[in-house]
Amino acid sequence: SPSQSMDDQHESIDLRSPPVDPSAAAGHSWFPGPPPPMYSCTLTPELVAKAREELQEKPEWRLRDAQALRDMILKEQPNLRTRLDDAFLLRFLRARKFDYDRALQLLLNYHAGRKAWPEVFQDLKPSTVKHVLDLGFLTVLPQPDPNGRYILCLRPGKWKSNDYPFVDNVRAIYLTLEKLIQPEETQVNGIVILADYTGVGMSQASNPGPFLAKKVVSILQDGFPIRIKAVNIINEPRIFKGIFAIIKPFLKEKMAERV
Repeated sequence: SPSQSMDDQHESIDLRSPPVDPSAAAGHSWFPGPPPPMYSCTLTPELVAKAREELQEKPEWRLRDAQALRDMILKEQPNLRTRLDDAFLLRFLRARKFDYDRALQLLLNYHAGRKAWPEVFQDLKPSTVKHVLDLGFLTVLPQPDPNGRYILCLRPGKWKSNDYPFVDNVRAIYLTLEKLIQPEETQVNGIVILADYTGVGMSQASNPGPFLAKKVVSILQDGFPIRIKAVNIINEPRIFKGIFAIIKPFLKEKMAERV
């Protein structure tokens, strides 16, 4: 059926970065299996209020909105292989403030990115990025910030070009995003990216050139249903101006202001 797709495989991912629910750290229990047919909201009253204010999410219209998006997909994209359950579609609606057209475009971008970059999405499972996590290129800090946002910490200086292909880092980032976006509170609060440039030299800076940088940025800002609320850079070397010059042309104005 159209609602079944390769995306279902992501539902049992258990990355070794700290789980969002520390009490469920064992195994994969915190990372839910296929969603139940009936959507049940898990947001606290405070987050329901925040979603209403920031995302134009009205609890009484939530399922109607998901149905409207589902109808659009079935009518306009009948051959799209995608999940169609409420929980999945709400990720895209929240990421685009319940604008149906923009949410549909984000969903299309999400799937188009997978087709366009097979070396990232083929055989994408935690065991294939274990070496990236072991190296420390990427971690999720165990506690959210005061605004409830989890912090994705990238340490590009840990990676050297002869360790493994840079695309493996992109694979690890994508799997981590898939993990982070599961809980509804992250869909509302968004995440923060913290880039620690300790140890970054010419080899790291020159490796992900403009073409690769554009692809990574396009996935983050146009192709994934997550709200990136800030990008903080620490320990930036002088070379950073050169790195940022490569990436900035691809950033939307709003995202560039958050860096």
